[in-house]
Amino acid sequence: MSYDLLIKNGDVVLPDEVKRLNIGIKNGKIADLGDVLSNQAKQTIDAEGMTVFPGMIDVHVHFDEPGRENWEGFETGSAMLAAGGCTTFFDMPLNGIPSTVTQAAFVDKVAIGEAKSHIDFGLWGGLVPEHLNDLNDLAGAGAIGFKAFLSPSGNPYFHSVDDASLLEGMKRIARTGAVLALHSESAPLVTFLQKEKESEGLTGYDDYAASRPVQAETEAVSRALTFAEVTGCPLHFVHISTVKAVALIQAAKKRGQDVTLETCPHYLLYNHQDFCKAGVVGKCAPPLRSEAERSGLVDLLLQGRIDMISSDHSPCEWKDKQAENIFSAWGGISGGQFSLLSAIEIALTHHLPLTKVADWTAKRPAERFRLAAQKGTIREGADADLAIVALDKPERVTKDKLYQKNKFSLYEGHTFSSSIQLTINRGNIVYSKADGINGAAAGKWLCPEK
Repeated sequence: MSYDLLIKNGDVVLPDEVKRLNIGIKNGKIADLGDVLSNQAKQTIDAEGMTVFPGMIDVHVHFDEPGRENWEGFETGSAMLAAGGCTTFFDMPLNGIPSTVTQAAFVDKVAIGEAKSHIDFGLWGGLVPEHLNDLNDLAGAGAIGFKAFLSPSGNPYFHSVDDASLLEGMKRIARTGAVLALHSESAPLVTFLQKEKESEGLTGYDDYAASRPVQAETEAVSRALTFAEVTGCPLHFVHISTVKAVALIQAAKKRGQDVTLETCPHYLLYNHQDFCKAGVVGKCAPPLRSEAERSGLVDLLLQGRIDMISSDHSPCEWKDKQAENIFSAWGGISGGQFSLLSAIEIALTHHLPLTKVADWTAKRPAERFRLAAQKGTIREGADADLAIVALDKPERVTKDKLYQKNKFSLYEGHTFSSSIQLTINRGNIVYSKADGINGAAAGKWLCPEK
């Protein structure tokens, strides 16, 4: 066979092993995997000494377009993810203007993504109290799932759900077969505690962390699980940050509930003291936790009790971070470029097989969100979505290496043990360390399998 692209001599991360193989790619698909393949190819890459991972599927990013492209848009955001070995992302519904809570807004955003994204993408729909009647249309339009906040979202146009709208929304989403993703912090607790702190003039980093305690996450998780048990709604908990919340979710799984969870690299690599040192670039919700929580979360990841890793890339302009009162600063970590490298670093540090990295970043996201027929693993017939990594070439994060629109990040100064050399989406080279982003690379909108 003659291939469009042949990748030779790489250590390929398969579902159950890492094996030296050649990969023959034709028409955007992996046509052949083998020790010996035809050398007839339009282009050949020698991956000797490098490791080939399935391209990351980042299920949680905020690209803020339309309306807030000054924060991040599909062009810069997808370039940033591609530079980090990501080949598919799901964009959250809240920070665009308008938010993605109607079929019309969804269709408009699909068109923007198809025109601008360098890699493949799916779109979340929003569950907000005012648009319960739009959920079925959003599902029909191809929403990858739905997102709701159990505490204020920070966006006055994307309201959090009260108990009544959450129950009704869950009931309707369950009928569609889609998954509801939840930002789980207790609105009564966090609003009460923030008001109390600010009334006393307590507006520093310790005060912010104290206003969003472990109990705020666990109360919201527990309530959501109870509601989902009654309604039969599949759940996905985003950016879980505490050991107790993981335990609650795992207990629900054992009871037979359809539920998954993600955590983010910043909760695995950084703690509250790092937040105090780094300043406002480290503000997020839930907040960076104590060292005991951070190390406990890593342990749970290593034990297989956390399903996947996502970035929760939540950008803004620097002026939105600048505030003497930490409560007034925009909360979000800009770090989508470094999720795969973070996962690799954790696995290497703790002597885990690299197949675990592929599970956390590709296989499980594809399975959960109905994309496994085409994505998530390196196998014949699958989309040729690949990240070629030099495990022995460290990468220090500096401002000039950031592909995101606004060039500041909590990860600045961190040295990763590995580096992304090439990112390939459906057989097309989207990023190379030598040449940067291929501006001609075009992503495709993905609908979940019915």
